[in-house]
Amino acid sequence: MDSSTNSLDDVSADSSAEFPDRASMMEVRLQAQEDEITLLKSSLADALRRIRLHDQLLPLLTQQLIAVNPAAARVLNQVCCSDGCNSRKLSSSCTGDGIRLSANRVRRNSEKMGNPEKQRKRLDKKAASSANLLTRSPSLENRAKELIASAGSPGSRRGTYGQGQSIKMFIRGRPITMYIPSNIQNYEDLKMEPPSERLELDWVYGYRGRDCRANLYFLPTGEAVYFIACVVVLYHINNRTQRHYRKHTDCVRCLTLHPDKVRVASGQTAGVDKDGKPLQPCVYIWDSTTLNTLQQLGGGTFQRGVGSVAFSFADGGASLCVIDDSNEHMLSVWDWNKATKTAEVKSTNEAVFAVEFNPSDSSNIITCGKSHVYFWTLSNGQFTKKQGIFGKYKKPKFIQCFVFSLTGDVLTGDSEGNILTWGKSAADIKTLGKGAKETFQIMRQTRAHEGSVFTLCNLQGGALLSGGGKDRKIIRWSADLAPERECEIPEKYGAVRTIADVDGEELLVGTTRNAVLRGTFSDGFVAIVQGHVDEMWGLATHPSQNIFLTCGHDRQVCLWKTEEHKLDWSISLEEYGLCAGFCPNGSVVSVGLNTGRWVVLDLLTREVVSESTDGNEQLSVMRYSPDGSFLAVGSHDNFIYIYTVTESGRRYTRFGKCNGHSSFITHLDWSKDGKYIMSNSGDYEILYWDIAGGCKLLRNRFESKDREWASYTCVLGFHVMGVWLEGSDGTDINALCRSHSERMVAVADDFCKVHLFQYPCPKPKAPSHKYEGHGSHVTNVCFTHCDSHLLSMGGKDTCILQWRVMGGGVGDSRERLTSLSSTSTSSPEPVTG
Repeated sequence: MDSSTNSLDDVSADSSAEFPDRASMMEVRLQAQEDEITLLKSSLADALRRIRLHDQLLPLLTQQLIAVNPAAARVLNQVCCSDGCNSRKLSSSCTGDGIRLSANRVRRNSEKMGNPEKQRKRLDKKAASSANLLTRSPSLENRAKELIASAGSPGSRRGTYGQGQSIKMFIRGRPITMYIPSNIQNYEDLKMEPPSERLELDWVYGYRGRDCRANLYFLPTGEAVYFIACVVVLYHINNRTQRHYRKHTDCVRCLTLHPDKVRVASGQTAGVDKDGKPLQPCVYIWDSTTLNTLQQLGGGTFQRGVGSVAFSFADGGASLCVIDDSNEHMLSVWDWNKATKTAEVKSTNEAVFAVEFNPSDSSNIITCGKSHVYFWTLSNGQFTKKQGIFGKYKKPKFIQCFVFSLTGDVLTGDSEGNILTWGKSAADIKTLGKGAKETFQIMRQTRAHEGSVFTLCNLQGGALLSGGGKDRKIIRWSADLAPERECEIPEKYGAVRTIADVDGEELLVGTTRNAVLRGTFSDGFVAIVQGHVDEMWGLATHPSQNIFLTCGHDRQVCLWKTEEHKLDWSISLEEYGLCAGFCPNGSVVSVGLNTGRWVVLDLLTREVVSESTDGNEQLSVMRYSPDGSFLAVGSHDNFIYIYTVTESGRRYTRFGKCNGHSSFITHLDWSKDGKYIMSNSGDYEILYWDIAGGCKLLRNRFESKDREWASYTCVLGFHVMGVWLEGSDGTDINALCRSHSERMVAVADDFCKVHLFQYPCPKPKAPSHKYEGHGSHVTNVCFTHCDSHLLSMGGKDTCILQWRVMGGGVGDSRERLTSLSSTSTSSPEPVTG
């Protein structure tokens, strides 16, 4: 790592603590603008589609009317001409005035036809003749159905067309017609229930070291305690088991251990609810043995989030100090047993990185951060602040960390790579005048690391450990700060973020690339926890083994083992991956990148065996046909590229391209016979394609209502209508996945939740089991090959959660649809897991 990387680490910690509200506001505004653009594009595409259908229907209707009533045909022709002119205007301007003008002209021309009774009879004749024409022309009949289906007003509506039924759902005001399968006789009588299966959190992959500090401790139970997303993990380093504290409702930001080494305090960020309103941040105090919550502090006191927490020592840990993420970084002290606040003060407008009580005096508190170290004295509920004086020494940009020495001095690590020893000095009356008080000044400067000193850790007997940024070194110092031993951690793990002492010899090390290492100076260090370091989107499970693959913006492609709960291997790519899919034979996996390029990796050798480029925009879906003979590549350039696959997934030849979507491809699935594709796009279209017939768009969507799909990941479709909440804007659900048993469907939403619905789920407001744990939008979900586990991945929280599927029964989706349509039991309310 170079100095620029080190600086970025400093800035990331600073900015994340200083400007979370501004970033969240900008993200909300950007999302709103993107939604408006999507809506405008979809409205334009909808209007143009209607115009094309209108132009196709009019000539045929006119011909029929000429044969029945030449006079009426001439009048209708006048209407059509005027309406056609406005249609052409609409295609260029898409204004509501043009539509109203066309309607008004139709009405006026209709009124010119004379007596209403005669007009009614004429219309009856035209309707009858038109019906005959439509009956004789199936393709025209299908177009007419589509036109009628797309002309509805907002609200849920059902319709009957020919011999089939349909239901209409609305997203952002746009109607989406769903055709009801033939095996459902009474749609209205369908009763939705939660699935009999439930999820239980089995494993948490990852650690938050990139932008957090002092968040790794070792417990007497042999467990390392750390956090990621909304979960505090207790990982037994020898037994390799996990327990989880899951009371938090948003991302955990800080952690501290009570002097008794049993109780833990953890603070979280504020977050927002589904309506964008901020939630109240809080601190939980809990028992690490039982995982029971002992106390909750906050209740509207903290703003934005909790950045740092610390227990007192001298009074047996009766007090807790908290610093929030408000502009003034409020410093408060609590009697946590009574949940009462004893004192509060504005600390600084600069970022604060750490807070601690003096071990020998609970009335003394120290804070440090950007360009400051403050010494606080608490007396009768009031704080007195003294600033550390740097004097002749260069003032560093960041004071990263500090500890207390056995002699009572304070040792700080800074962004210049120095360890500074602070001590009290007598009042400088000569310089400051009479009445001057004692000050805290630098007594000694020790050069420690190249780049920042990110952490300091006391050892028994007075020895000290320091962890470096740029040099990635861990150095052991004697009590008088003489270097004794040092080692360097591998570059792929990043810089040292925090150190926890296990037994005086063995250490745990948290790194800036979200890894936890275990080792000694003699034997070196190995990773026991690893994870991604940037936003993740790509997730795929192996067709026959208990492994899965992930990729994300950190350019890493990682293969994980679900039974061993560990990373098997990872490789770095030149661009970042957004999607992935295993070949059905299980020997290769394809990964779609953000540049339009995609690569195929051999699982054993980890080498790229094939690569290609489709367009210059990011790819969103990589999906093999059930027999592995085709690969479909969904792109943000609105196309689906089809490749034939030979040589066991090592050779790819372009077969065709599906052209018809008016927005970027979001999801697609193959039919069980491998001949057809169902696809969704960013403007909420559902299209069907005949791949075997030459990648042709199937104009009649009604014909696909009974088709069976090998997978179901499309978020729009009749069988998953019920997963959408009322008022959804179309981006609230990022991904879904049907189980291989076709009994349940898992949903990843934009509000940090994983839902489990029964499958099929064709009715609105369907109940579900809901699960928390992620601290960011959930980007993807996927069942393992035998449905024993579900994997879910967060976006910004860089966390992968592995859920164990509990319970369940037998029977497939077709049997369930039939039974649901005949049952009369009432639907229970959604269940929160």
